[in-house]
Amino acid sequence: MNFREVGGFSPTDAFVGVESDSQAGSDSEKSTMKRWMLKAALIASALWGLSAAQALTMDDAKRMAVGDSDARVAAIAQAVAQGSEKTAAYLQALADDVVKIAGDQVIVVRDGQGLDPVTGQAVPLPADAEDVMLNNRLRGEIDTALAALKLFSPDVKLRRQAALALLKEPDASRAPLLEKALAVEKDPTVQNLVRQARAAALLSGEAANDRLLAARELAGSKQPETLLLLNQQLTQEQDPAVKKQIQSALTQVQDSLRWGERLGAMFTGLSLGSILLLVALGLAITYGLMGVINMAHGELMMIGAYATYVVQALFREHWPGVFDAYLFVAMPVAFFTAALVGAVMERTVLRHLYGRPLETLLATWGISLVLMQSVRSLFGAQNVGVENPSWMSGSLQLLPNLQLPWNRVLIIVFALAVLVGVALLIGKTRLGLFVRGVTQNRPMASCMGVNTARIDTYAFALGSGIAGLAGCALSQVGNVGPDLGQSYIVDAFMVVVLGGVGQLAGTVYAALGLGLVNKLLEGWTGAVLAKIAVLVFIIIFIQKRPQGIFAMKGRSAEA
Repeated sequence: MNFREVGGFSPTDAFVGVESDSQAGSDSEKSTMKRWMLKAALIASALWGLSAAQALTMDDAKRMAVGDSDARVAAIAQAVAQGSEKTAAYLQALADDVVKIAGDQVIVVRDGQGLDPVTGQAVPLPADAEDVMLNNRLRGEIDTALAALKLFSPDVKLRRQAALALLKEPDASRAPLLEKALAVEKDPTVQNLVRQARAAALLSGEAANDRLLAARELAGSKQPETLLLLNQQLTQEQDPAVKKQIQSALTQVQDSLRWGERLGAMFTGLSLGSILLLVALGLAITYGLMGVINMAHGELMMIGAYATYVVQALFREHWPGVFDAYLFVAMPVAFFTAALVGAVMERTVLRHLYGRPLETLLATWGISLVLMQSVRSLFGAQNVGVENPSWMSGSLQLLPNLQLPWNRVLIIVFALAVLVGVALLIGKTRLGLFVRGVTQNRPMASCMGVNTARIDTYAFALGSGIAGLAGCALSQVGNVGPDLGQSYIVDAFMVVVLGGVGQLAGTVYAALGLGLVNKLLEGWTGAVLAKIAVLVFIIIFIQKRPQGIFAMKGRSAEA
C-alpha cells in the first residue's frame, strides 16, 4: 500500500517538514494552497470515516470467531478499520476467552450469563455452545487490534500506549486507521508517536517514495524498536536513495539513544554496587573487628533470604489481604534470624579460634557446608521464588530506552538506609564506642573494663544480621536457593580488602566503584574479561597499598 491509496489521494504532506509538491515551480502561492487543500481533505475524510463507522454485525463476529486463521485475521483487520465500540468490546471478549459459538450464533459469557455481542442483550446459553479457539497468531492480532482501537480513547495515557504498541508491530493495513487517529489527535506527544507508527507501517510499502518519506519520519524517533525496523528494511531495500536515507535515519536514532544506554549502564553498575555494599557491610564489621575470615558469611545471607521466603509463605496463607506488607515484617525477621545464627557460631566455635586465621577459615567453611545442607533438608535443593510486593513491581520510565525497575531502585535506597543506620550505630552509640575501642586496641579496651568477649559476640551478631538484610534484599531480584551466598562471598571479601579493613567509608567507595567499573567494562570487553580485569586491578592495588583505600586510624596493639 502506498500513500495514494489512503482516501484516494496522497497524504504525503501530512509528514511534518516534508515538501512533496514537485509541480510547484515558481508559483509558491498556488503550491501552498494545494497543500492546504490536501490537508483539509485528509482531515475531512478521516472525520467522515469515523462518523460513518459501521456497527458490529453478527456476521462480523462469526468471521472473527471461526474459520481458518487467514480469514479471521482479515476479518479482524476489517473490523478494526470500522473502529466501533462494540468491536472493541468483542475483541476484548475474544482476548479474555469468554466467547462461545453455537451454530450461527456468537455468545459472550460474562459471570455465567450469555450476552449478544451486537446488541449487548442477555441471551440463553445453549448447552452445545463451544469455546472459540485462538492460536498464538490470532492472539497477537487481537492484542494489536485492541491497541489500535485505543487510539481513540479519551485517556491520553492509553492513546500513547496504543501508539507505542502499533509502532512495535507495524502493519500497512492499519495505515488508514492511523491517518484517522492523527487527524483528530490533539496531544503533541501522541501525535508524534502516531506519525512514527504510520511511517513504520509504510516503511515496507511498494512505492519507493513512500519508503523514503517513512524513513525520514522515523529518523526523528527515539524508540529502540525503530532500530530493528530500519535494520530489517535496510537488508531488503533495493532503491539507492531509500537505502541512503535509511542509513542516515539509523545513525540519527542511534545518536538519540546513546545517552539512555550510558545512563542504563551506570544505573546497572550502581545497582550491583548497592548489593555488594549490603553484602560487604556485615563482613567489614566481623573481619575488621576480629580478623575472622568468615567463609560462612554468604550462608548467613542465604538464611536471611529463606527467612523472607518463610514470612512470605505465612502471609500468603494466613493474611493474603495484607500480602504487600510482608516485606516490612520479613526485614526484622531476616535480621534477627541471621544474627542469632551468627551469635551461636561465635559463642560455640569462633571464640576458641581467635588469633588462628587459617583455622577460622577452615571452620567457617565447614559451617557453611552444614548450613547449606540444613537448608536443602528443610526446603529442598531446588530454588524457591519470592514474590515482589505490588509496590516494588513495574519500572520507572525515564527515557524511551531507559527503564529503572522499582525493585532495583528501592534496593539502592535500602542499602543507603542500612549504611546510615550502621554508621550511626558505630559512631553515636555506646556499643559502637566499644566496638571501635576493641578494633583499635583490644588489650587496652579490656584494661578499661570493656568485656571484649561480649563485644565480639555482639559485633559478630550485628555483622551476621546485616548479612541477613542483604539476603532479604537479594530475594527481591532473583531466586532463592542453597547456593545463593556462594555467588557473592568472593566479591564481598574483595570489597572489604580494597576499601580498608574495618573502614565503612572505604567499603562504600569500593562497593560502588567495583559495581560501576565492572558494568562499564562489560559493555566493552564482555562479562568474563571484565571480571578478570577487575581482579587484576585489585591485586595490583593491594600490592601498592596493602591497607586499602582508607587505612586504619589510631594505634593498634597488633601493629
